[in-house]
Order: sequence, then C-alpha cells, then structure tokens
Amino acid sequence: MPKQWRFAPHDQGAIKRLTKEMSCSPLLAQVLAARGIESKEQALKLYTTQMKDLHDPGLLPGVEEASDRMIAAMKSQRRITIYGDYDVDGVTATSILWHCLKLAGAKVDYYIPCRLEEGYGLNLEAIRTLHEEDPDRLVITVDCGICSLKEAALAKELGLELIITDHHTMLDELPDAATNVHPRLPGSEYPFKELCGAGVAFKLAWAVCQKLGDGTKASPRMREYLKSAVGLAAIGTVADVVPLIGENRIIVQYGLSTLLDKSMTGLSMLLKVANLDEQKELSAEDIGFGIGPRINAAGRLGQARLAVELLTTENRQRAAQLADYMDQLNKDRQKVERKIYKQAKEQIEENPEWLESGALVLASEDWHPGVIGIVASRIAEKYERPTIMIAMNAESGIGQGSGRSFHGYDLHSGLSACSELLEAFGGHKAAAGLRVKSEQLDDFRQTLGQIALEDNSSDSAQPELDVDAEVTLHDLTHRAVKELDWLGPYGAAHRRPIFSASNIELVEPPKKMGGGERHLSLRVRDGSKVLRAVAFGKGEWADEMQEAITGPFSICFTTNMNRFRGYETVELKLVDWQPSVQHSKIRST
Repeated sequence: MPKQWRFAPHDQGAIKRLTKEMSCSPLLAQVLAARGIESKEQALKLYTTQMKDLHDPGLLPGVEEASDRMIAAMKSQRRITIYGDYDVDGVTATSILWHCLKLAGAKVDYYIPCRLEEGYGLNLEAIRTLHEEDPDRLVITVDCGICSLKEAALAKELGLELIITDHHTMLDELPDAATNVHPRLPGSEYPFKELCGAGVAFKLAWAVCQKLGDGTKASPRMREYLKSAVGLAAIGTVADVVPLIGENRIIVQYGLSTLLDKSMTGLSMLLKVANLDEQKELSAEDIGFGIGPRINAAGRLGQARLAVELLTTENRQRAAQLADYMDQLNKDRQKVERKIYKQAKEQIEENPEWLESGALVLASEDWHPGVIGIVASRIAEKYERPTIMIAMNAESGIGQGSGRSFHGYDLHSGLSACSELLEAFGGHKAAAGLRVKSEQLDDFRQTLGQIALEDNSSDSAQPELDVDAEVTLHDLTHRAVKELDWLGPYGAAHRRPIFSASNIELVEPPKKMGGGERHLSLRVRDGSKVLRAVAFGKGEWADEMQEAITGPFSICFTTNMNRFRGYETVELKLVDWQPSVQHSKIRST
C-alpha cells in the first residue's frame, strides 16, 4: 500500500531563530523545529548527554542482592557461570560480565545454548548439566530467563544458586530464582525501563565494581574496564533495536567513542573485517549493518560461543581467526537468507488468500531456524503485516518460529492470545519466538491472522510517513548533512531525519545491486545538482520505477556521508518515492 507523506508544520520564525542562535544550517534548524524544538536551550537540553546522567545501578531492581551474591561467590572462589543468549545482545552481555569478573579475580566461565539444538533461553537439560558438573557454582543469566519458571524451579530443587538478569516481557508469575534483575519488575521505580540485556549486564557490572572499590566508586583499574564495557553495551543496545532515548542514548553515544580505541583485541579484529577500523568515528548504523550482523551470524548458525570467545580473548592470532570465520559465517547467512526469502514469497503467491488475514504465518521443513527471523522482518515489511516464519522439524513434528511485527502491532500480545496452540513463546511487542506442533500450525495461522485483523481494524488507514522537511538537493551541502550527526545516535524511537524533494529527475535507469540483486542504486538530479541514492532491500523498485516514472518524480529519503578512500560525499538513502502527479494528490490531503 502506498504511504501517505505527512509533513511536519514549520514555524518559520523558529527556524530563523534556531539558525541564528545555533549558528547552524537551515536544514538542521528545520529538523529541530519539526521535532518541537524552539530554542538553543531546548536543543542542548535534549541532545547533549553526559555519562553522569546515567542512573545509579543500585536503583535497578535486584542489582544490590545480585552483586552481593556475586562478590560472595568470588570471595569463596566458587565458580561463576554466565548463561547468555545467542544473539548480539546476549553475546555482548555475557562478555561484559565475563570481563568484569575476570578482572576481579573470579573463577568465571560462560554457557551459551546452541540455537539449533537447545533453542532460546534456559533449558532443563542445561540446568541439570551445570549442576552435575559443579553443584556449588553460581549461575547468572543475561538477556534471558525471566519467563523460565520450570527451569528456575529445577535449579532451586537441585540447590543450584541462580540469578536471572533480563529485559524481556514478563509473565504474570516470576521465576523463583535467588534474585531477579529486571528494569520492569513489579513495583519497580527505576527511572528508565528500556534497557536491553547488555545494558542490564553493564549496570550489574558497575554495581560490582562499586562494591569492590570504596562502595560508591570503582578502582582506577575497574573504571577503565567500565569505559570499554560501555562500548560492548552500545553494540548490544543498537543490535537489539531498543529505543535510543534516555539511558540507551547515553550508552550508545559514549560507547561509540570507545569502540575504536583498540582496548579489546577481538573487537578490533572484528572492526577490521567489517572495514570499519580506519574510520575516524563510528555511527549506530555501523553497528547495525557492520558489527552486529557478524556477531549475530555466529549465533544464528549455532556458533555463538565463538562470538563470546572473540570478544573476550586477548590472543591476537586467535582473534583474527575468529573474526575471519565470523565474517564468512555472515556471508553464508546471507546466501541462506536470500534462498528462504524467495521460498517465502513463493508460498504467499501460491496461497493469495493468506493476504486477507491480519498476519502471515509461513512454515517449511527446509528452512534454517537461525535465519528465519531476518527473513520474517523482510516479509513483514514487503507485505505490510506481522509475520511469523517457522522452521519445521520433520522428526519431532515441532516447529521453531521467529516473528516480527509491523506498524506497531503488539506481536507478544497476539501470541499470548494464541498460547493454547503453542508449545512455548516469548519476546516483546516488535519481535518474538515460539514453538508449535505441526498439527496446530493451520489453527495457529488462522487464529493469529484473525486476532491481528481485529486488533488492527481501527488502524486500516493508509500508512503514513512522517517527513521532517521539504528540501531541494541544493540544500544538502556537505556542511548541512554533517551537522545532522549532532542529533545522533539514531535508531529505534529516534530515527534519522526524513526529507522530501519534488521535481527530481533520473540521471540514468535505476540499477539493482548486491547479492541476489536485493538493493537499489540510482543517480538523481535537481537542476544542476546530482546525487547518488541507494535503497537497501528494495531491488524490486528498479523495475517499478522503470515502468512508472516517465518524467519528474518525488522522493523521500534520509542523508548520510559516504566515506570512501578518504573522501566524503553526500548520499541519499531512499525511503519512498512517488510519481509527481500522485505525490501532489497525497500532499493535498
């Protein structure tokens, strides 16, 4: 469905005032005005952050008891095992606590479940194995466990001390662990509820460092560790797509500044294979598209332990080997992803009636369970509805599914309403995982589709695209586009500014690029100004543009600086486009 472009109202007086007060370009002033900023004072208050603005870790529910238990285990030389999730958030959270405990002299190791064999989170067999190996050990989960009622009960029955740290949506009942650490525990007054798993782990590590210091300040050595740990927390925060506001914004802003200091051997090798090691500064997009996918590929293809090893090893040769291997895993993941995406589209074409429901549920025995989440996101965007992708296991008759939401639909709530048809599920509004028996698949598809349809019945209007400002390509000077970085880091709940431009001409026919011709590349002209534009994952637009565009057209886009061989050029990232006639109609509504 075509998007309706909704333009932010502009107060020309405010734009002129901001341009003068901040000595900035009208482009930045327009964006600030579009977002309700009317003065320099307001802008500085909203977009200037300091590390001291992070909340004291002791305010986080469960942190005081958890840190006491960790230090007690440390002093008695008991083994401490970090039980992490296999995604980027879980891997970075595991690495944060491992570095903290190792520096403090603890006896520490980690356990990362195999995504393909064990699935998400705590599992009963892992609890039994950990207990049998060392019944006196302390187990700390990161980025998982808050819904693991049976597993926590087994740990308690066995006498295995268990601390759960998590950030995911909770059930009505909490696990009976030694203590739970979570920013949204019942009765919590913690000021910021949107930390990811790595953010929670960072706060716990900070509390441990405080207590190992003078009670309020960490020792100089541990303070240096915390600076590097912010970088790991930033990677987890961006990759887990939590809102980049409040504490998350501070973590990412300061974390980005530490990632290039090469204090962590494995991370520096990872930056090298991602071709990011020579950059003067990193952006959240560099994490999202360069670092995150390579770490994630390890977990998706059953090798998450290697990702943790990469982020914790100090052996340069081993780090280089692991970074190269993870780079290859990412390339392999991309090939598998393209194949599954093609098969998913074929399923929908063969079952067009599925598009009449409010959600898509697709399944196959040929799909890799570690990649379906990425494909679900692409399918949800293409068909504009929540999507569940399920990798069925022919032997067990149980499918492992991964879902992504669309247009703000609460996917976790939808799955809760279908819980009787599922073996298990978990996650949050935007993304979730599940397990379902093959005989329940059709009922689940029909039920979720109907629930999503009913929940979205009042939101059937044409989807809207919020535009910060109408501009010409001549407005996009090097200086003006660079100034927009001041508003960053950008991410969930704090998107890059979106601009529109009319009467744009194609310089040459659009081109498809990348593996599987997934992406779009084109050059556009506005008078004498010519710029390159790209649209990732929108390769099909090339054919659509060839057919629909016969003259000037309109575009919506974000801007960035393309850095290549020491040169910086302004580049557009296409968000949407419309033939000029159609666009003029949309603008009049």
